[in-house]
Amino acid sequence: MRRRLVLLGLWLAATLAALLALLWGLPAALVGSPRTVRIAVGGDQMLNAAWGGSEDETISSRAGKGARAGIWHWCLLCRLLDWLDPGHCQKSIETDEGRPAPVDK
Repeated sequence: MRRRLVLLGLWLAATLAALLALLWGLPAALVGSPRTVRIAVGGDQMLNAAWGGSEDETISSRAGKGARAGIWHWCLLCRLLDWLDPGHCQKSIETDEGRPAPVDK
C-alpha cells in the first residue's frame, strides 16, 4: 500500500511539473526563447517514457532506431516527421540513450 501511495505521489508531482512546464513554455514560445525547445524535448522524453521507452530518449530517436530495423509504425512516424524536417529521425538518433535499435522479426 505504501508503494502505491509513493507512486501516486510521483505521478501527481510529474503531472504538476508538466502543467507548469506547459504554462511556462507558452510565453517562452511567444517571445522566441530557446527555452521553448528544452521544454518541448522534456515533454517528448516524458511521452516516450510513458510509451515504454527510456526517460532520457526522445520519441524521434526511438523512431529512428525502429525505422532502421524496419518496424512499420516507426517507419510511418519517421515519414511524417521527415516531411516536416527532412532526415529528422536519423539526425535525432541518440546511440547512448535507450535501447539499441530493435530487431524486427
